[in-house]
Amino acid sequence: MKNKAVFLDRDGVINRDHAYVHKIEEFEFIDGVFDACRYFKEQGYLLIVVTNQSGIGRGYYSEAQFAQLTDWMTAQFKEQDCEISQVYFCPHHPRNAQPDYLTDCQCRKPAPGMLLQAIDEFDIDPAQSVMVGDKLSDIQAAKRANIGHTILVNSGQALSDEELAQADQVWSSLADATR
Repeated sequence: MKNKAVFLDRDGVINRDHAYVHKIEEFEFIDGVFDACRYFKEQGYLLIVVTNQSGIGRGYYSEAQFAQLTDWMTAQFKEQDCEISQVYFCPHHPRNAQPDYLTDCQCRKPAPGMLLQAIDEFDIDPAQSVMVGDKLSDIQAAKRANIGHTILVNSGQALSDEELAQADQVWSSLADATR
């Protein structure tokens, strides 16, 4: 039997999006995140983070700084009894990046590369899985990876009615999972 997963964007879903968050002291969990993730785990879902991190490519912070923050973040989830199975990230940008990261890749959402990699590595049934994001690019990536259900968290992004209509559901935050 294949696994099912909840794919989570990071900034704007797990933590408040203060633009290019890369330091522990800047990282602010959104209320209800741990309760929601425990709920998903109880329902048999793997938790997988898929996050665009163009701040690396732009030179705002390094992959090592991102890894340090990610290690801290995943430790917080583990302490809250809702362990994250994996964090996938894309450091690239097609136009605004340093040469090593300047590419139109298949991992940067709305491309489905991170999702497809997780589906392969964790033997996930995409039709039984869920994507939770705060941008249209999250929803587009999920649809391209044939993810069964999409949730758009309206966490302060200026989203049009047309964008909101692309998702199967719209929540005010991840905490809506337990409401």
